Parts: sequence; C-alpha cells; structure tokens
Amino acid sequence: MPVSLQKGQKVSLTKGNPGLKNVVVGVGWDVNAFDTGGDFDLDASAFLLADTGRVPDQRDFVFFGNLKDPSGSVQHMGDNLTGAGDGDDEQIRVDLSKVPANISKIAFTVTIYEAENRRQNFGQVSNAFVRIYNEENGEELVRYDLGEDFSIETAAVFGELYKNNNEWKFNAVGSGYQGGLAALCANYGVDVE
Repeated sequence: MPVSLQKGQKVSLTKGNPGLKNVVVGVGWDVNAFDTGGDFDLDASAFLLADTGRVPDQRDFVFFGNLKDPSGSVQHMGDNLTGAGDGDDEQIRVDLSKVPANISKIAFTVTIYEAENRRQNFGQVSNAFVRIYNEENGEELVRYDLGEDFSIETAAVFGELYKNNNEWKFNAVGSGYQGGLAALCANYGVDVE
C-alpha cells in the first residue's frame, strides 16, 4: 500500500525497504477542457543537487535533451509529447546505489513546453501526480497528487528525493514557478543558452 502524501510531507523510502536500489519516478497529468489552440507538452526533468542546492555540473540536469547524468544514476525514459492516456506520462529511473556522494538531493520538476507562446499554464492541467515505485517488483512506495490550483505557473517542483543519515527520503514539494524551465534552471544553477 503506497503512502499518499500531502504537500510538505516527507517519508523515508529505504527505512521500510532495506536494500532498495532501483526506483522509478513517474509523473502524470491530464489536460482539462480549456482549448488553447495547441497541444500541451509537459516535460519531466531531474536536477541532481549538491548541498548548495545547485547542480555541481551542467550535465547533472537530466531532461529530454540530456537523458542521463554522468554517473548513470539518473535516466530519463523519454519524452511524451501529449500526456494522453492513463498512468505515468513520463518516467525517470534512479539507481540509488550509483548516486554520487556529492549529490544530496534530486529535484523532480515538470514544465510546460513553449508555455508562453501557446498561452498555457498549470491552471489548465488537472490530476497531476508524482509517484515512486520499486522497479524490481513494481510496488508503488509513495504517491503525491498535486491538488494545488496553480493559475499562472508554467513550471512546478513536484518533489525531491534526498539523502539523510544514509536513508533516502522523499519530500512532496508542490511549488509552482513562473518563467518555465528557464526559471527552474536559474534557481538550480543551470546555464541557459
């Protein structure tokens, strides 16, 4: 039975699952009835962060244009251009045993591709969620349904995996940003061309 989290709640993943190594972070969403004249393309990303809260290396930003970090611990499983259908729309695989020692947190974000040009925002997205499951047995460990009513935000931090006393924990963040992917990159120290 997965733990269902509320915004701001934290839960240990490894305490009740000793030996947990490979997890998949799945994100999903539905587009509601507002027609903006264009398709919605939401993109999941992961930022591997040092204690400073910033990426130590530009390649520690994993997204549809960089599917794997240098250590191979975090791998994006591919871009979904529509979000149609049930279940996870995009997935990011994490090998907890390979995460470099200088990485203390992995932030999982979702942005709306070309949101400004398409006049789209998270207020037009419903049923957004993030879940983590054990890749070895498919068991869902945690789930966080973003119930927030974002009206103008074009990017959101869904949650964070972080290390604390040799335990891996998950924090349900659920905070929105204006300015899309560029705003998140600036926040986490990724240079945007």
